[in-house]
Amino acid sequence: MTYKAVLCGCGAMAKGWLKALTTVPALVESVTVVGLVDLDRATAAALAAEFGLSDAVVGTDLEEVLATTRPDILFDIVIPAARRSVVAVGLAHGCHVLSEKPMAASLDEARDLRRLADQAGRLHAVVQNRRYIAGVRRIRRMIEEGTLGRLTGLHCDFFLGPHFGGFREAMDNVLLLDMAIHTFDAARFMSGKDPLAVYCHEHNPPGSWYRHGAAANAIFEFSDDVVFTYRGSWCAEGGPTSWESAWRITGTSGTLLWDGADRFEANVIAGTDGFFRPTTPVTVPLPESEADTHGHQSVIESFIAAIRAGSRPETDGRDNIKSLAMVFGAIDSARDRRRVTIAA
Repeated sequence: MTYKAVLCGCGAMAKGWLKALTTVPALVESVTVVGLVDLDRATAAALAAEFGLSDAVVGTDLEEVLATTRPDILFDIVIPAARRSVVAVGLAHGCHVLSEKPMAASLDEARDLRRLADQAGRLHAVVQNRRYIAGVRRIRRMIEEGTLGRLTGLHCDFFLGPHFGGFREAMDNVLLLDMAIHTFDAARFMSGKDPLAVYCHEHNPPGSWYRHGAAANAIFEFSDDVVFTYRGSWCAEGGPTSWESAWRITGTSGTLLWDGADRFEANVIAGTDGFFRPTTPVTVPLPESEADTHGHQSVIESFIAAIRAGSRPETDGRDNIKSLAMVFGAIDSARDRRRVTIAA
């Protein structure tokens, strides 16, 4: 079966989605983009022309385009402030909805979208594309296999200096709300643990070109006595980490280091004597499935597969709201300068 889809929000992010939808054979066979919607009609028309979607309906009114095209799927790529209304409209028209992150602009809105999806009997999932990369999958597998012993901690550094311009530089809590969700979701996925509480300090360093919250430090309490620490800045130039952060994973039997790109180093205890116990290197296993390592493509493929199977995708809203709760827990903690319990 080929599903009809409408894409709402035709800015720069939409190109990554359409590249996958129009060039990956399995997706080309599974999805036909029948409509594009944007507040600026010219932007939507230009995107349709760029990707050869000459038969797609182009418009500025989502309700109208959905009524005209009657799609099975809505791809939601709008800014966070518009997320709730766009997803609600899609669900009301009987669409399964795959959204850009974050899931919603608040936890109350996220809970409301879960309710609307359940009422409609449709899926609402979120593009957490960074959990669909080889490094994250490899670490998840190593933790599951117990090579490091019992997991005790995940620690990451995220330091970059991107000059986006546009809405990000005017946002509140820009690092936590727009970027840290990826890292928080990866930590939750790799560990297999649930977030319980957080203490966070957020600030906007001198020289920042963002209006608010370009840097943050957070300590999360996970289930089973696992700790996750995050140090991040979006206005740190001169010594960048990767976009995936630089990680240290600790267990009762050893440690795994990952630079967020291709370099892994893992060592486990090899003896019981000495002030510092001897260690030996171990190999980080490959992902269980290569198909789960292609970012946006893998997320969309997983979403389509879940629709076909009548199951829930990995980043379904019921799961993703836990990552969003980490973000808003950190924001609340930073604002109130206190430890905050996380409740999705």
